[in-house]
Amino acid sequence: MQNILITGCSSGIGLETALFLQKNSIKVYASARDEKDVKMLEELGLKAFKIDVRNKDEISFALSQILKEDQKIDCIFNNAGFAVPGAIEDISTDILKELFDTNFFGLHELTIQAMGVFRNQGYGKIIQHSSVLGIISLKFRGAYNSSKYAIEGLCDTLRLETLNSDIFISTINTGPVTSKFRENSLKNFKEKIDIKNSFWKNSYEKELQARLESSDDKGIFTLPPSSVAKLVLEIMKSKKPKPRYYVTKATYILGFAKRVLSQKWLDKLLQKV
Repeated sequence: MQNILITGCSSGIGLETALFLQKNSIKVYASARDEKDVKMLEELGLKAFKIDVRNKDEISFALSQILKEDQKIDCIFNNAGFAVPGAIEDISTDILKELFDTNFFGLHELTIQAMGVFRNQGYGKIIQHSSVLGIISLKFRGAYNSSKYAIEGLCDTLRLETLNSDIFISTINTGPVTSKFRENSLKNFKEKIDIKNSFWKNSYEKELQARLESSDDKGIFTLPPSSVAKLVLEIMKSKKPKPRYYVTKATYILGFAKRVLSQKWLDKLLQKV
């Protein structure tokens, strides 16, 4: 039986993927940052660890326990991450460091620890959760954009360094997927951005805040989290998974636009998204 360690399983894509894989004969080790969420995962019948990806010791402990129980690790899914919406000029360096600690440096820590295991056993799969925002940039998403662009560079390089081996690096670029991501982003926006004193105050109130507060996340391009869960299962079952997978029509459309449009026309398009 194949096994997998998944980060960020408190809700949304991580939780859905853990439950879906378990139903499809994959031994799942789910993880979450908070103890209450770890307990919730255990109550759902999942093997669970407390992993705040910023804590390398918690990562090391989880990997060592999996190896102790199974003598191998087949796959890891780096899914943990969050966003702080706001204009670049309103994103302090401290906010950016906090976001990168989870979205990028935490992902990197689990990646390099898993690589140590995979080099030793001679095989393994790393699935990195990027985003359509790792391909194109959108206004007021600068912090999240930056972290996902960084993941793209890390994955592209690591893939070159694992060529001709049985270690495979796959990047998933998700577009809009139903989850608590918007709800959590709104909370971070209100807590961390000085809205009242911002140059962008009116735009925040008329555009950004209204979008984040909207309960309608069922747009024509939005897919359920099961769309990612099914893809993770496909990667795990594949002998030679692809280096990149797009999820949602929005990702395909914007990814195509990035390849064919000049920067001038791409910017015009992205201003309207």
